[in-house]
Amino acid sequence: MTAAHGIRPLSDTVHVSATLDKASAENFPVAPVFLPRAWRDGLTAVYGYARLVDDIGDGDLAPGGRDAVLLGLDPAATDDRLAMLDALEADLRRVFGGTDGPPRHPLLLALQPVVRAHGLTPEPFLGLIEANRQDQRVKRYETYGDLVGYCELSANPVGRLVLSLTGTSTPERIRRSDAVCTALQIVEHIQDVAEDLGNDRIYLPAEDMRRFHVSEADLAAPSAGASVRALVAFETERARELLNEGTPLVGSVHGRLRLLLAGFVGGGRAALRAVTAAGFDVLPGPPKPTKSGLLREVAAVLRTAPRKG
Repeated sequence: MTAAHGIRPLSDTVHVSATLDKASAENFPVAPVFLPRAWRDGLTAVYGYARLVDDIGDGDLAPGGRDAVLLGLDPAATDDRLAMLDALEADLRRVFGGTDGPPRHPLLLALQPVVRAHGLTPEPFLGLIEANRQDQRVKRYETYGDLVGYCELSANPVGRLVLSLTGTSTPERIRRSDAVCTALQIVEHIQDVAEDLGNDRIYLPAEDMRRFHVSEADLAAPSAGASVRALVAFETERARELLNEGTPLVGSVHGRLRLLLAGFVGGGRAALRAVTAAGFDVLPGPPKPTKSGLLREVAAVLRTAPRKG
């Protein structure tokens, strides 16, 4: 039988596995083994989708053009990121009942039963696509508000999907989750200043760069001078305040979900502690927390997060 009859070629299975294997390199556990199987399956499917969107937007797809073919495009279209994102959006529409058949990409085909089982809506998935479209058009952010608006597309949908997958979504939890996710995105931007600049992107707000007298040339240096360190310290404190604002989310849930969310918050705090320990010099490369440091932060979140019903 062929893929058209419901069985995917072995090459596609390997291709999908290569995408999902990237989870091991993430700052935070994607679907830890202590979660119920249904949650892990759902989180893995959502991660596969989000990873595919980011790989398209960052130009990090596997060579050979297989993803383009799976989305109905010529292999050469792999390098046309906006065309690939448009094709991905069309395939996402098929996940939610499009009229031209089932999803074509195996990662979206795997997402479809999760969407149906949990009654997920298209909006968070579309937000991730739009964030990557924005990455193709916008390389600099003038204000902190502009950056937060980007995070609303690039990060907050993930937290909302976690709440939906676990059946714990409420307006208050969404608000706290958004704070955590925006903070985690800003943490990543802080860590990756040098890498982002190499891709002609700067996520440090221009108004803050001017305030601290930091030029783009300063960000290209091998190590940070005093002005860059002061700027990074300022953004680090902003991210810490956002994490603190979102931390009550951990205390509002119970059991294994509480542990998962504490992992997210603790991971963010550990990353910020690593940035601080590096003297706010992120230019040689992203400061990373140690495993023991991460575990200490998670334990601290579990111990101190206020419990609510």
